[in-house]
Amino acid sequence: MRIFHGINNASIARGTVLTFGVFDGLHLGHQKIMQVVVERAREIKAIATVITFDPHPRAVLYPKSAPALLQTLDQRLAAFEVLGIQQAIVINFDKEFASMRAEEFIKNIIHGRLQAREVYLGKGFAFGKNREGNIELLKKMSQELGFFADEVPEVSLRGQRISSSKIRELLLLGKVNLARRMLGRPYGIEGQVIQGDGRGRMLGFPTANLLTKNRVIPKNGVYVTASLIEGKWLRSITNVGFRPTFHNSEDSPSIETHIFGFKDNLYGNVLRIRFLHRIRNEKKFSNIEELKSQIIKDINRAKKYFNRQGVKNSLKLVQNYD
Repeated sequence: MRIFHGINNASIARGTVLTFGVFDGLHLGHQKIMQVVVERAREIKAIATVITFDPHPRAVLYPKSAPALLQTLDQRLAAFEVLGIQQAIVINFDKEFASMRAEEFIKNIIHGRLQAREVYLGKGFAFGKNREGNIELLKKMSQELGFFADEVPEVSLRGQRISSSKIRELLLLGKVNLARRMLGRPYGIEGQVIQGDGRGRMLGFPTANLLTKNRVIPKNGVYVTASLIEGKWLRSITNVGFRPTFHNSEDSPSIETHIFGFKDNLYGNVLRIRFLHRIRNEKKFSNIEELKSQIIKDINRAKKYFNRQGVKNSLKLVQNYD
């Protein structure tokens, strides 16, 4: 996939089937849009293209209410590629771009710069100055300018609309199973492994301490996870929280992952983990032996989870596009 930062690069391919938006999380609804774009581009021999915005528009226009994003920009771009997108254009969303009228965006960028042959939007998507642009305006101008435009139906789960905001809410409640179903894959984060205090190794359960750029972290607690090491997904458990047995609540939260049977040094490496199932809340223990006993129970519960019917292939199902 070719990636362009800005719309003025002369190498950007024209003759496109495209969509545009933030697409935070690349959930099942977003994936449906990408599927339509990719399939239509293949059918009419055009370039499957996504225009995405960074930072999130609300971070510029209404910073106090801006959402914490489910993915970093790099994770989002990697996901586009896995979904079959051939060309991604990242537009820096600033106040100058926010002042662009929807008609100008359609005429000068969608039609003029990219020579779109077909354009697809998610249901209810609004764009342009004061959110004045919508599918009705896009369809009207597409007829005038000579391209096709349509809206992709939204995707729901159990009668509930799938959205990035709903997934954020679920993760903050620790409901990683339901979030996984809405995302179409386990929620994942990545970050650099940093030096910890060594207590995990002292207890006999060495952990990788993660410093992540991801802003949405599941609710404090212990989770069954998968960890990517040298191209393979390995079984693991992850503790998210404040380690109350050793620290007071004023300390910064930590993300510590114990990878089953793995003893090599990971310091400085980038580690990816996927949250598969929540085991329990974080708890303060009265002594070290009580903590060690609970860790053994957590590991055994995780192993039982991986061996359950329908879960044995969990690591194979973890998709590498977060």
